[in-house]
Amino acid sequence: MLSLLLASTAVAAIQPEQPDAQQDAEPIIITGHLIEGLDLLAGASVLESDDLVRDLDTQIGDTLASLPGVSSTSFAPGASRPVLRGFQGERIRVLNDGLGSIDVANTSADHAVTIDPLTAERIEVLRGPAVLIYGSQAIGGAVNVIDRRIPRTIPDDAVHVDVIGGYSSADDGIRLGASGDVLLADRFVIHADFSWAETDDVKVGGFVFADPLRAELLEEAAEEFEEGEFEEAAELEELAILRGSIPNSGTEQWTGSIGAAYIGKVVEVGASYSIYDTFYGVPLRPGAGHHGEEGEGEEEGEEEEETVSIDMRQERFDGRVKLNLDGFFESATLRFATADYDHVELEGDEVGTTFLSSGVEGRLEFKQRDTDGWHGASGIQYYQRDLEAIGAEAFVPPNGTSQWGIFTVQEYQPDALGIEGALRVEFTDVEEPTLALQRDFTAFSAAIGLNYELDLDTSIGINASRAERAPSAEELYSNGPHIATQAFEVGDADLTTEKAWGGEVFVRHKGERLAASATVWKQWFDDFIYLQDTGLEEDELPLFVYRQQGANYWGIEIEAGATLVDDGAFQLRGDVVADYVRATLDDGSPVPRIPAFRIGGGLEADIDDFVVRGEVEFVAEQDRVAAFETPTDGYALVGASVGWRPFGEDNESLILLQANNIFDVDARRHASYTKDFAPLAGRDIRLSARFSF
Repeated sequence: MLSLLLASTAVAAIQPEQPDAQQDAEPIIITGHLIEGLDLLAGASVLESDDLVRDLDTQIGDTLASLPGVSSTSFAPGASRPVLRGFQGERIRVLNDGLGSIDVANTSADHAVTIDPLTAERIEVLRGPAVLIYGSQAIGGAVNVIDRRIPRTIPDDAVHVDVIGGYSSADDGIRLGASGDVLLADRFVIHADFSWAETDDVKVGGFVFADPLRAELLEEAAEEFEEGEFEEAAELEELAILRGSIPNSGTEQWTGSIGAAYIGKVVEVGASYSIYDTFYGVPLRPGAGHHGEEGEGEEEGEEEEETVSIDMRQERFDGRVKLNLDGFFESATLRFATADYDHVELEGDEVGTTFLSSGVEGRLEFKQRDTDGWHGASGIQYYQRDLEAIGAEAFVPPNGTSQWGIFTVQEYQPDALGIEGALRVEFTDVEEPTLALQRDFTAFSAAIGLNYELDLDTSIGINASRAERAPSAEELYSNGPHIATQAFEVGDADLTTEKAWGGEVFVRHKGERLAASATVWKQWFDDFIYLQDTGLEEDELPLFVYRQQGANYWGIEIEAGATLVDDGAFQLRGDVVADYVRATLDDGSPVPRIPAFRIGGGLEADIDDFVVRGEVEFVAEQDRVAAFETPTDGYALVGASVGWRPFGEDNESLILLQANNIFDVDARRHASYTKDFAPLAGRDIRLSARFSF
C-alpha cells in the first residue's frame, strides 16, 4: 500500500486548475493524456517521488499493485503485468511515453514487459473511456511509464544525475539504477541511463503450495504408496509440505539507453536507443514440466522434470519531433518507435521454444489551442508487429498484425458545466501466412461525458462509452501446448470484434486538508472473448478453446487522503483505498481470475526531514470462481517504513528503511495464473535510496 495522498492529488490534478490560494501542492500533470484536465479520465493515479522508491520493483505489475483498482498477474518475479479493474492481457495497454512496449507480453502471462520501472521518472495509471485514444487494447485502461530517455526540458544545471537502488531480504535482491542529463549547448541535451537487478528465489510466509494443490499432492502420494512406489510417494509428500522459498524464481536483469534532443522554441527533435535484457526462472505447478525428456539413467517411461527459464532481449529505437505552431493548432507531435525482440524458453540447458518479434508504432497528434473554454487534440496512430514462435511448444503460429487508428478528443467547459467527447476508428489486419488465413476488422469506439463543478473543491460527473476491440492473433490462431498457463490452447479464426458499452459516475473533492475520489463503473460486453476449459485433454494438458459470449463487469473505486495534524515541523496524514470488481458471463458463470475486494489504509507523519509510515492492506477471500478455478484465501499485509531526506525537503534525495508483510503471512493474488504454487513474498526488509545531484 502506498501513500494515497499522492494518488488523490493526481486525481484532483486532472481537473482544470483553479486560482485557489489554499491549494498547497503543485498540481501533477497527467502527460499520458493529450489534454490536461480532461474529466473523461474517471480515475488516474501517479506513482513518483517517494512512493516510486517505496514500491520499487523490477516488474511494472508488482510496482503498481498497491494503487486503487490495480492488481497484478504476479506470474513470477520476472514477469508481472498490471491488472486494471479486473482486466489484463489484451485489454490493458502498457505504454512507454505514450507508445506500446512492442514486445510479446500480451502473448502469455509468463512473458515479461520490456519496460524497466528502475529508470522511470513517473508512472501513470489511466482509467476510463477516453484512454481508448491509445488503442482498442486499452478497453480496461492503460499504464504509461514516463522516462527522460528523450529529454523534454532543458535542465537547470549543466549536469544532473539521479541514482536509485535498494536491497530486499525476501529475495536477497539488489536493484540499482542511474541516469544523467548533460546540457551540451544552449538547447541540446544528452541523456544516458543504466539499471541492473539480481534476485534469488523468493522466500514465502507459509507453504509454497496452496491448500487445494497440497491436498492433490497428498492424494497422489497415497496412491503411489498403495502401488508400492514408496520413493515417488515420499517425493510428493515432500512437495506438499514445502516451505521456505519458491523454486526457480530468481531473476537477472539489466537495461541501458542513450538519447539526445534539441529543445528549440519552435522545433523539438530527439531520439534514443535502448536495450532491455533479462533472464528469469518460471515457477511450475508440480508435475507440469515443459514436456520433459527421458533423463540419462531414468527408467523407460519416466520423465525428468526440467526447470524452465526465459532469456529475453529487446533493442529499441525511439524518436520524437514536436512543432510549436501558430493559429488553430498549438502544436504537432510525432512519436515513433521500432523494436527487435527475442526470447528463448530454456528447459534446463536445452532450448525449448524461441519467440522472435519485430514491430513499429507511431503517433501523430495535433493539439488545438484553447479557445473560449474549448480545446482538444486529434491524430493518427499506426502499429505493426510480426511474430514467429519456433519449437515444440510454439502454441501460436507465425503471424503479422497491422493496425491504423484515427482519433479525436474534445472538451468544452466555459464555466461550471463541461462536456467532453472522444472518438476512435481503427482498422486491423491479422494474418497467418502458413495457412493463408487473414482477417480484417474495423472497430469504432466513442465516449462522451459531463462534469459539473459544485464549487472550487468538488466536482461530479458521468461518462458513457462504446468500445470495440479486434481479436488478437493469439485469440484467432493459437493451436498448441501452452505450459505457462498449463493448457493446450486453440484459437477461433471466426471470432468477431469484442464490443462493450460502459458507464461511470464519479465525485471528486480536493480541499485544503482533504482529497477524495469515488467512482462506480460498469461495462456490458457483447462477444466477450475468453478461454474456456472444455474438460478434455490434448497432449496431456487440459484443452482450452477461445470462445465468445456476453459478459458484465462492474466495480467501485474509493480513495481519500487527509491532513489530520499540521503543526509546522510536524504533519500527520491518513489515507484509505478500496476497490471491488464483479464479472459474470452471460451463462451465469464468473469470469476467471477476478481480484477480490480490497481495502487498505495508512498513517504517515512528517517530522522535519523524516517521514514515518505504517499501513495495512486487507484482501478478502475470493470464492466466486470459474469452473476448474480454485478459490483464494483472504489475507492482511502490514508494513512500516522510515524515510530520511538527507538534503532537506527541497531535494528529491531519500533514504528509506521499510518492512513489508511484517507478520510473514501467506498471500496469493487471485488474478495470477500461478497463485497456487507462487505466492507473494513473505516478510521483506528493504533498504532503498534515491539521490539527486
